[in-house]
Amino acid sequence: MGKESRARVLKDHQAMAIGRNIRVSPRKLNLVAQTIRGKRVDRALNELSFSPKRIAKDVKKILQSAIANAENNHDLDVDELVVAEAHVGKALVIKRFSPRGRGRMGRILKPFSHLTIIVRQVEAQAAAKA
Repeated sequence: MGKESRARVLKDHQAMAIGRNIRVSPRKLNLVAQTIRGKRVDRALNELSFSPKRIAKDVKKILQSAIANAENNHDLDVDELVVAEAHVGKALVIKRFSPRGRGRMGRILKPFSHLTIIVRQVEAQAAAKA
């Protein structure tokens, strides 16, 4: 009786997780996303755990969600997963104003971001090289 499920966008050996409206600018989030692109998921989780950036905690949650999606929804082996893509998108920007000198107002922009992480299962021999 419910509506039909959507066709799968990704290939069979891939899984995805999306984090929406993360309270950080896209430039800062992209710096953290760059550190995990192309790496094995255990190494990427390790780097995010010890990263000094505030947003690394949220990126780690999204990566763990992608790993859980791969394991539970798509029956992929967690030990053979690699971060295939991690791309950042721009979301809304909240505008605030702060009083400045001589009766003027200063504009403060509070940007938000989206993060999409796609993990892919690779063969054991190819993963050893990575």
